[in-house]
Amino acid sequence: MPGEPSRPQHVPVLLDRVLALFAPAVGDRATGEKPATVVDATVGLGGHADALLAAHPALRLIALDRDPAALAYSRDRLARYGDRVHVVHAVYDEMPSVLAEFGLSEVDGVLFDLGVSSMQLDSTERGFAYSADAPLDMRMDTDAELTAADVLNTYPAAELTRLLREYGEERFAAKIARAVVREREREPFDTSERLVRLLYETLPAASRRTGGHPAKRTFQALRIEVNGELAALRAALPSALGALAVGGRVVIESYHSLEDRVVKRALAELATSRTPPDLPVELPEHAPQLRLLTRGAEKAGDEEIDRNPRAASVRLRAAERIREAA
Repeated sequence: MPGEPSRPQHVPVLLDRVLALFAPAVGDRATGEKPATVVDATVGLGGHADALLAAHPALRLIALDRDPAALAYSRDRLARYGDRVHVVHAVYDEMPSVLAEFGLSEVDGVLFDLGVSSMQLDSTERGFAYSADAPLDMRMDTDAELTAADVLNTYPAAELTRLLREYGEERFAAKIARAVVREREREPFDTSERLVRLLYETLPAASRRTGGHPAKRTFQALRIEVNGELAALRAALPSALGALAVGGRVVIESYHSLEDRVVKRALAELATSRTPPDLPVELPEHAPQLRLLTRGAEKAGDEEIDRNPRAASVRLRAAERIREAA
């Protein structure tokens, strides 16, 4: 279409399922006196946001992202929806202050599409991908200070071991950390190719044959540390769930087990009754606040993965608020 941004290419993951999950929460409201409001907490390149706005002609959407380049792209992409869209440069754990700025105490939907975006992966100079030599950056917000090179060149071996083990679930965390410290004394790390080469040399051959690309877990750990992803998610989820109106829905797509565990716990906590088990009736003030909409974590089907390989690791969970918080 004329006027539409043509690059980069982006295929929103599980799009039909996301639309179906939100429809009961925003479809009826779209024709009422008060239009529904959805927060896209990680708008990225705007694929899910565009589809939601097109499907619900009165929907109001607040789009957040920490990446200025992604925001610029999605702002252009969604411009045709006019004042139905508000694009904000913010990390999702800043949602309460963003909603306060718009005078909102509750919303009808919140979408999280977590992890690294297509734009970030495809922009070689950002350093997210280990398949090409690039500066060791990995900042989602290019205005932030900490880079992956800073982590590799300044963290003590014990701290490197911790983040590789905790964020990368790397069995050989201590071995890699020792190799990094030894190598940086010779010359600081600045590009990904040197780190990838070190990982090939450090990891046992058997692990390289069966554990996927040897850089995958280390790059994931560095990215999470640089961007504070898990800390931001843990802070954001209670606020997002607390902002849901009764009947409102949250949909969360995560792409590795660490994210999914955080999401699972947050949803389960509010979907569980707190009435003492020895009482014969449910106490209203202890009843569940959420109803889970998925049985476990849903995954993409083979057909979608064939079209979009990045959907292979998605884990989708969703819930509906069924009563106000006590």
